[in-house]
Amino acid sequence: MFAAQSTRQEPEQTGLAPAPGGRLWWRLDGARHLKSGRAALIAIHGGPGGAHDYLEPLAALAEERAVLLYDQLDCGNSDKPGDPASWTIARFAAEIDALRAALGIGRFVLLGHSWGAVIALDYAARGNADLAGVVFASPLISTPRWVADNLAHRRALPPDVQAALDRHEAAGTIDSDEYRAAIAVMMRRHFCRLGVEPQAVQRLFRKLNLDLYRTLWGDNEFVCTGALKDYDGTALLPRVAVPALFLCGEFDESTPAANRDFAARTPAAKVSVIPGASHTPMFE
Repeated sequence: MFAAQSTRQEPEQTGLAPAPGGRLWWRLDGARHLKSGRAALIAIHGGPGGAHDYLEPLAALAEERAVLLYDQLDCGNSDKPGDPASWTIARFAAEIDALRAALGIGRFVLLGHSWGAVIALDYAARGNADLAGVVFASPLISTPRWVADNLAHRRALPPDVQAALDRHEAAGTIDSDEYRAAIAVMMRRHFCRLGVEPQAVQRLFRKLNLDLYRTLWGDNEFVCTGALKDYDGTALLPRVAVPALFLCGEFDESTPAANRDFAARTPAAKVSVIPGASHTPMFE
């Protein structure tokens, strides 16, 4: 599903589409396929508060189908009304049909990466005759499971790294250089294992809407203090009536064991684990 890409691919088309609450920036590649009957791919980025940049390798699939990437409201190049009342799963899911209407997209496959999988699951569980399939890529499906798995990753870090994390969290000094260095060790193991972060990943972090991230999630991957604190979408999985692929890296924050458990609850699901990869298998 993911194709590695060393240089940035310029989009065929870009624009702004009206959606609930504001305009969404989008890029469309392979528009020539929209009338072919072949399902388009709509990809939902992670975060919360991220942007489309790191999903750009998916544009390579435009050789075979239309590929739509976009920035969620208050993210990336989209409008930024900054209204926390609109930061709900249902409103983010409504962006999908707004984009489809604006661009004339019929049959499609939905891909949600990380936080984007929350949106994809909400949409798929409600059903749509044009939805041909769904890819849950390195997905957040259950906050309690995500936190438990990442605390297990944390306990496997070197003792001095764990001590630095504990010390600064207790002191409230998580903005310190030492704490950031400790978090970077975790990220190199479980977010992106490449020696040099791809430029698209660097752009993702530069663009990250921290207000949105902290409102919905919190300060780090180990604990959720935001609106998603009690989120658990596992009850929605049996309602996904289309073929589903759970995709993750061997060392992912979204662990292979969790993805296998989620797939077992989903009627027509398969699991693919990418050896040697973590949370950004599109580059690894």
